[in-house]
Amino acid sequence: MDLINQIDKTRVPEHIAIIMDGNGRWAKQQGEMRLYGHNSGVGAVREAVNGADELGVKYLTLYTFSTENWNRPKEEVDGLMNLMVQTIANEVDVLDEKNVKLEIIGDEEGLPSDCKDSLSAARERLKDNTGVVLVLAINYSARWEMIEATKKIANQVKSGDLEVDAINEKVISGALSTQNIPDPELLIRTSGEYRISNFLLWQIAYSELYFIDTLWPDFKQENLFEAVINYQSRERRFGKVSEQLRPE
Repeated sequence: MDLINQIDKTRVPEHIAIIMDGNGRWAKQQGEMRLYGHNSGVGAVREAVNGADELGVKYLTLYTFSTENWNRPKEEVDGLMNLMVQTIANEVDVLDEKNVKLEIIGDEEGLPSDCKDSLSAARERLKDNTGVVLVLAINYSARWEMIEATKKIANQVKSGDLEVDAINEKVISGALSTQNIPDPELLIRTSGEYRISNFLLWQIAYSELYFIDTLWPDFKQENLFEAVINYQSRERRFGKVSEQLRPE
């Protein structure tokens, strides 16, 4: 039986987030430089988007470039920025045809001007689409996001627009860069690493975590389908006990 036929389309996660890991190790296995792996990883992004579209997933968030990635060698960082610009230019027509909408989370002001311009143009081009919302986390880290949210809330309190006792989960969620995006039900990380790496720390409080050994350039739609099948086999209790979830 095809994997997709094993999936209950009525219980597909509304939002799937992916930590795309393993490009460098994949390139090393091929005897190539790390940038070769990053280039090859673009194909896996297509696979993930196509798989999400086929399943009816509404939001797909990809950890594209973290604030910590600036600490990598300059040659690799420059190559990643150039790759981002080229990929957006090359893929925007296909994304538009697939009715994909683009959103960005992260510190866009800290990106090179050509990268900011490419992202802005693509987001504008795709803004009216109603299919999968592709969320790229670029120059993003959860701690940065939380610091920025804290500043926003502190300023609201300082200006008298918010009482301290009124600060709750809804207020904090509304101050994050994902304020208009539901929390992910499923978080996937590739390459065999078992870390969250400063990604969506607030938002994944109740996400199901799924780790696979596959290096990102080898990620296919089938890997996404397997993750969703695994997700559907789990019992999501949100603090309750199993008996409370079962109909009498």
